[in-house]
Amino acid sequence: MEHIEKAYETKNGPVEGFCTKWSNFSILMITGSKGFLACPAIDVDACEGFGKAGALVESSADNPIGTLERMCERKITKANSLAKALGIKEGMIAKDAFEFIA
Repeated sequence: MEHIEKAYETKNGPVEGFCTKWSNFSILMITGSKGFLACPAIDVDACEGFGKAGALVESSADNPIGTLERMCERKITKANSLAKALGIKEGMIAKDAFEFIA
């Protein structure tokens, strides 16, 4: 197992990317003080029940995100109501949502 971290700056402050890699599977997340973006392995609806804004980034077994760099260029496929309230919209590019979760 490998763990990778990367910081990103936005006009609203920093966000941090995390990737945990196994041999054929990864979990990726970009976190900020207001919420997070994640791969589909995370249940953003359940997280909303805990008061956390979350959105999913497009990924599938046939076309996995794989790296934090690729995650930045993928589209948001689902946002819970708290993430939508921050301004995150389905279809937007993930890196464009960073400023909303910072």
